[in-house]
Amino acid sequence: MQKSMTTPTGLSLKNGWVVTLAGTGINLALGILYAWSIFRSEIQRSILAGEEFADGGFNWNLAAINDPYAVCCLVFAFSMIPAGKFQDRFGPRLTAAIGGILVGLGFLLISQSTEYWVWVMGFGVMVGAGIGCGYAAATPAAIKWFSPAKTGLVAGLVVAGFGLAPAYISPLSNYLIDSYGLIQTMQIFGVAFFLTVVSLSMLLVNPPAAYTPSSRASAASISSSGEEYTAADMLKSSSFYLIWLTYFMGAGAGLMVISSINSLAERSMAELAFLAVVILALGNAVGRIAAGVISDRIGRENTLIMMLAFQAILMFTAMTVVDSPETGALAMLFLATLIGFNYGTNLSIFPAITKDLWGMKNFGINYGIIFSSWGVGGFVFSRVYQMIESATGGQASPAFMTAGMFLLLAAGLAFFIKQKVVKLKTQRELAPAAG
Repeated sequence: MQKSMTTPTGLSLKNGWVVTLAGTGINLALGILYAWSIFRSEIQRSILAGEEFADGGFNWNLAAINDPYAVCCLVFAFSMIPAGKFQDRFGPRLTAAIGGILVGLGFLLISQSTEYWVWVMGFGVMVGAGIGCGYAAATPAAIKWFSPAKTGLVAGLVVAGFGLAPAYISPLSNYLIDSYGLIQTMQIFGVAFFLTVVSLSMLLVNPPAAYTPSSRASAASISSSGEEYTAADMLKSSSFYLIWLTYFMGAGAGLMVISSINSLAERSMAELAFLAVVILALGNAVGRIAAGVISDRIGRENTLIMMLAFQAILMFTAMTVVDSPETGALAMLFLATLIGFNYGTNLSIFPAITKDLWGMKNFGINYGIIFSSWGVGGFVFSRVYQMIESATGGQASPAFMTAGMFLLLAAGLAFFIKQKVVKLKTQRELAPAAG
């Protein structure tokens, strides 16, 4: 009897942190998505230089440079729905391994050609689907090992790997591209990410069915009744649509900047522009962890409102910075840090909100559906940015103004989300008493 009582505690301390660190490691590899601006700059340079296709050049339309990235965001997000359901049924290990295989094959495909449609299919579809599988497996497996009081922290730690990835991928990409060229660099990444993700996926495991983590009250958690909700239940809730729209605008604005930060920074930093990508990545990772901890203490919705409002201010500030020839490197790095920090908070707050509202049993598919807003936001905002920049001869200010306006609207929606969550919390607290 004594052994059975101590086993869950041992599992929570050992296996839970092993799974968390493995998930973080998987996301460190899958975060290659956020290094797209490095690849984008190289493709743009090739187009403007008029390099011939036969010589390894990219003969693309300038307005279409972000298309592989935009499609990748979209496929990543929507693949989270079937991947989440697959993870709920077959477990995180197989789901993440499939993700590693797809990412590896996608990079190997684009390493064979510079054609536009090959890159859309390889980077956009295959890499996007692979990232979706890996990402869908990592977070649910980790948070199942911990009490609700640690949901924000654990979710923040796991997804921090994704945000932190460009901190090493950006300088590594620059070195490899300078040494071997863009195409061969894609081949190297394909092999490396396949081996890394598939290996770490073997460490992902759900807790035993009878396992119950030690429970401690969380300021943000409202699932005190222990109720579990299906995707159909979630889709019937008006809270879902408010959350989806808020996530769409909050994530889309951040992804717009991430997709183009390298080319924006080149205006003031020249060959050191990759540092802006690194700094943004560091801010992104820290923001995910910090938001998780803060939201565990003051509530998800309060954290979300503050983050969205501040991000709107940053976008309006950027209007006077990004197109100015007088902008210095320090100003650009400072702006990138804050934008990355605020964007990163989305990726820990929204999965925590999903778990709080609709439970853990169907978290994979439920969060997959909500995460589709992230993909649509990335697709729409990055595509709009590229079209505006192309139409205005390189001016980015109109795109930042548009993003700032949407972020203000998102902050307003977050306030209504808070009201609905407070009402729902009251109803769930009264339900057990009435029973």
